[in-house]
Amino acid sequence: MFSKILIANRGEIACRVIRTARRMGIRTAAVYSDADAGALHVELADEAFRLGPAPASESYLSIERVMAAAELCGAEAVHPGYGFLSENADFAEAVEDAGLAFIGPSPASIRAMGLKDAAKALMEEAGVPVVPGYHGDNRDPAFLAEQAAALGFPVLIKARAGGGGKGMRRVDRVEDFQASLEAAQREAESAFGDGAVLIEKYLLQPRHIEIQVFGDRHGSVVHLFERDCSLQRRHQKVIEEAPAPGMTAEMRRAMGEAAVKAARAIDYRGAGTVEFIADVSSGLWPDRFFFMEMNTRLQVEHPVTEAITGIDLVEWQLRVAAGEPLPKKQSELSIDGWAFEARIYAEEPSRGFLPATGTLSQLSFPEGGVRIDSGVRQGDRITPFYDPLIAKLIVHGPNRRTALRRLTEALHDSHIAGTASNLDFLARLSRQPQFAAGYPDTGLIDRELEPLTAVTSPDEAAVALAAVLSLGTLRRAPGSDPWQSLGSWQVWGEARRIVTLEHAGGRTSLYVVGKGPDAFTVRMGHGPVPVHIISRFDDGCQVEVDGRQFRARVFEAPHRLTFLLDGETYEFRLPDPLDQAAESGPGGDHVVAPMPGLVKIVRVREGDAVTKGDALIVMEAMKMELTLSAMRDGIVESLHATEGDQTSEGTVLLAFKPEEPDGG
Repeated sequence: MFSKILIANRGEIACRVIRTARRMGIRTAAVYSDADAGALHVELADEAFRLGPAPASESYLSIERVMAAAELCGAEAVHPGYGFLSENADFAEAVEDAGLAFIGPSPASIRAMGLKDAAKALMEEAGVPVVPGYHGDNRDPAFLAEQAAALGFPVLIKARAGGGGKGMRRVDRVEDFQASLEAAQREAESAFGDGAVLIEKYLLQPRHIEIQVFGDRHGSVVHLFERDCSLQRRHQKVIEEAPAPGMTAEMRRAMGEAAVKAARAIDYRGAGTVEFIADVSSGLWPDRFFFMEMNTRLQVEHPVTEAITGIDLVEWQLRVAAGEPLPKKQSELSIDGWAFEARIYAEEPSRGFLPATGTLSQLSFPEGGVRIDSGVRQGDRITPFYDPLIAKLIVHGPNRRTALRRLTEALHDSHIAGTASNLDFLARLSRQPQFAAGYPDTGLIDRELEPLTAVTSPDEAAVALAAVLSLGTLRRAPGSDPWQSLGSWQVWGEARRIVTLEHAGGRTSLYVVGKGPDAFTVRMGHGPVPVHIISRFDDGCQVEVDGRQFRARVFEAPHRLTFLLDGETYEFRLPDPLDQAAESGPGGDHVVAPMPGLVKIVRVREGDAVTKGDALIVMEAMKMELTLSAMRDGIVESLHATEGDQTSEGTVLLAFKPEEPDGG
């Protein structure tokens, strides 16, 4: 067994590998970019080496810099994690050429499955069913449009390299094909350095079911059963489970045999996942599933397989890479109970799942019976440079109903403040009737998007309390002077302040009036609401609002206020009155950056006339592309961004002026 390994990754997966390596007595070396100098994985490793600046292309994607770190630390093997260089055959080859063990498949296996078009052709030869579509080499846009039309819409444009939903677009109409093709190619080029795509028939009621496989250097291959990953948005998995609901013994056997056949076809070793799509329009049938791709690495969702099999897949990876045979035969593997994994992201579901940034002023999860895999701590900052994953929450139970109940409860008992998150969305999704009944499919989230992402407007008590807390009341020592409590002074009249809050119900401006020591009145629509801070604690206060007492846990961050009140989480933004960049004006006169990111494409020039809905600027953040469109007809008066600019949230990118009427 190895005495030291280098982990060529960051965040959650680096921490995950370190935990198993430490248990096995293996020393670990981490790598980091400038943005990750104080990251958790750096702290947990026995030693760590700087790669370079924050951009992944200059750090985690640099084979030369990673290999230099491996040589410097004296590692015997390299674990690639997932993402970044994990499925880069040139990297695996560089590791082996340096005389080190690559904790993954051979470079030849990675290349065989690295390009989806070539992989599908190989699978067809091996007798594995594949999704109907065009997987050839002709990249002419007109030809690809013809192939799409021949398949019949909807179709799926998919990058032939990489994964994770990058470079993937569903197209429902021929009129949208060209723009979707260009967007998919750009995103694929940015994420994987390969803009080539393939075209597939989009199944209208599909389920995404994948099989975990493992091979060793001695010719043995086994499968560790299936995972259902059908709950997706933007082609990225949200909640995964194992086993798959409704799975029959016959179909499990057929899918397992097909996955093992696929692995044997490329002499596979290590951990891999064969992803299938199943047409469930008439239920699960062993002759209605199709090969999509093979991920030649450990998957993000591997913990659900670990939960139902009792196997540490990272330990298996290390043992196989060290030349040991697989620890178990197929006949020795079995399923125990049910498991779910929910991916908790810094994102805003109500704003189209826009990635979010911010400092985690509060990060807490329930203890006991819940597994949390995370690469961040309370106080860490979510940056725009990498995937916005905060944590993976994993639960296990004797059956699906129990495991799902535990998932819902664990999500409800998790608290995040300082950045937006998808916690509420995940909790609603776990209770969604179709999913709860065991009938997930890849279109479920899109169909139920409105109820899943709708933000509940805060009630009057929450708004009144937010207005008082926004003045920094908890940070001030209590005094007898209400003017002092409000941080102001005046010679006559009431001690009052105007407070502006942004919340789910929109923007609200309120008067807060000081009435005595820690006593306030908030003037609201139908009348005054009294607020009295009774006592303060390290994490909040005991408060009385309109005659009713609560204990509120309060988390403050720059321009953001989060508190837990009566079992509910409330988020408020505190706009800076001097920051005009956040104002779009009554006529929608400005286009602002909805998130920190990179300006990739500017499609207009000053003086151009545009129509509502026209694409204006394409931004990229956290590996995703977002198109900003005109909110009304008008003329581009001024541009404040150029291609290549790195912008912050709220930055004005473009200004409009009204379109002049005919005749001057």
